[in-house]
Amino acid sequence: MTWYLSLSLLIGLIMSMMLVRIPIAFAFLLTNLIGVFIFMGGHFGVVQMAANMTSALTRYSFVPIPLFLLMGELFFHTGIAKRVFSVVDGLLGNVRGRLAYVSVAGGTIFASLSGSSLANVAMMGSSMYPEMERRNYKPIVSLGPIIATGGLAAVIPPSGLAVLLGSLAGLNIGQLLLAGFLPGVILALLYAAFVFGWTFFDRDAAPAYDVEPLSLREKLRLTVTDLLPMLSIILMVVGLIIFGIATPTESATFGVVGVVLVAALFRSLTVEAIVKSAIGAMRITAMIFMIILTSTTFSQLLAISGATSGLIGWTQSFDAPPVVILMLIGLLLLLMGAFMEPVGIMMVTIPILFPLVVSVGTDPIWFAVFMLIFIEVGLCTPPIGLALFVMLGVTKNKTLADVSVAVAPYLLITVLFLAVTIFFPQIMLALPSLMQ
Repeated sequence: MTWYLSLSLLIGLIMSMMLVRIPIAFAFLLTNLIGVFIFMGGHFGVVQMAANMTSALTRYSFVPIPLFLLMGELFFHTGIAKRVFSVVDGLLGNVRGRLAYVSVAGGTIFASLSGSSLANVAMMGSSMYPEMERRNYKPIVSLGPIIATGGLAAVIPPSGLAVLLGSLAGLNIGQLLLAGFLPGVILALLYAAFVFGWTFFDRDAAPAYDVEPLSLREKLRLTVTDLLPMLSIILMVVGLIIFGIATPTESATFGVVGVVLVAALFRSLTVEAIVKSAIGAMRITAMIFMIILTSTTFSQLLAISGATSGLIGWTQSFDAPPVVILMLIGLLLLLMGAFMEPVGIMMVTIPILFPLVVSVGTDPIWFAVFMLIFIEVGLCTPPIGLALFVMLGVTKNKTLADVSVAVAPYLLITVLFLAVTIFFPQIMLALPSLMQ
């Protein structure tokens, strides 16, 4: 069987199963069972697949995944998130578009602790949008920032999705986590700059209203008591990895312990919060580990069938510049993101794209961040971007067109930023180089 027929068969099986609503992990499992009989000799292939499943999960690099998830769940269920948002709100004072800036700043902080884009959109949407709607904010500065900052959860460490991608692609997890930090912060600043520019020229986009000003002493008190503890956890998690003091697993453990201690100091660490956090983290971890099990065999099937090497050879025959290849990959990820969820995209594309980009001389750590951001852009892309539907569920009175138009300028900013990083990759590689 030729490489393109093998590739079409494997991808076609997965896509057809997803279309009939079979869960991703089971779609890959069924595809693997069919594939091993075709390409790996039937019974022997099934035995080999079972052996792969055992070795796939016995990796120390996977331990940060449940820890980062537990960290985010505790941050949400203990109510620490609301404290952070209220502090940011108070520090901004009587600034035009204040609530939009709170959405960007608070969403970025929550993204760094939750690691879940959809949870970020749901949290920010339910807590911030009703007040912005009451204040007659236009959708472009109310809905847009909430959805856009939700995507930062995939790149700002600690990110469970980044750990999963790095594990599937065989990358250094610590370097990958650090590589996403600076791009995530820059994107947040660009979103805030857009809000400033839009509200400057369109004064009705965020009507001004008086708020009770806080004294400098009160602002300092709120910063020290409510904001600094959480910021210190984020900086310590990142700093421990940068300076080689701790591994990503040890840093993740520190993050969980830090959130628990902060919640205890705030007297919000209840048995109910702990139970809900543990159950939420356990459910998502089980799903991710099931996906890891099936993805290992799928990667081998692509290699054994010749699909991976055939695609690389076919691409290199065009002698296209790496920039053109990366732009085409970005377009592909964007299109897939409009119809698939992030984990499914990663499982389908990682075994194919990473060998391809390495063959044209692209740094795999840089490409991993590039891929994560593009996948998150896809979450906000119609017709079935999951973040859009989460936002629709929160707002109740908006249409898909409303939220799509509101987030469009932020998506354009993100894509332009990624185009810049193609020519200036050190934006993503500066912190990993410090770690080295």
